[in-house]
Amino acid sequence: MSPDIESALPNLDHLEELLTRKGYSAICGIDEVGRGPLAGPVVAAAVILPYDVEIAGLDDSKKLTPLQRERVFEKIANLGLICAVGAIDNEDIDRMNIHRASLMAMRKAVKDLSQTPDFILVDGKFAVPNISQPQFAVVSGDSRCRCIAAASVVAKVTRDRIMEKMQSLYPSFSFSKHKGYPTPTHLEELKLHGPCEIHRKSFKPVADLLKEYALV
Repeated sequence: MSPDIESALPNLDHLEELLTRKGYSAICGIDEVGRGPLAGPVVAAAVILPYDVEIAGLDDSKKLTPLQRERVFEKIANLGLICAVGAIDNEDIDRMNIHRASLMAMRKAVKDLSQTPDFILVDGKFAVPNISQPQFAVVSGDSRCRCIAAASVVAKVTRDRIMEKMQSLYPSFSFSKHKGYPTPTHLEELKLHGPCEIHRKSFKPVADLLKEYALV
């Protein structure tokens, strides 16, 4: 990263404007969703959002209702923006841990883009490993950078749709409602039915339950 960009980094709310003025035209935002659930994949999205493209209603996905997220998702699709998703399933999460799995999902999303970005903005504290493009990690980036907000919406809607499909495969669990997060309903379902194939066996509530089964 060039020194003139580094010197302006404290003004994080204007990063995309700064990068555009410096000549970067394909700025990519990356975000992930699904670190906390007890079941299902972690999903990351990468979106190249030109600075002059406006998306009505775009915001951090956590601040939007499900209907608002769907509407923004459709706008992103209809605009034909270059985007890609990467997903790491529960078995690989158990194998490599959720932190590494999240970074791997981000890397997969970047690698699957149909256009190579010339700068990447990543939500959070950690850069994406093993990519050659210049990048910067932005804490609370989904609230500060439009391209990261777009990625957060794509990742969230994509993962929600995956978990809604899991509902029909595992009807004992209300995946279409809690999306695998450790809600009281989900924890009660775990106690009643035990873990299913998409549960993360390394996560404490599931691991504790498996230990109980082993002692019976």
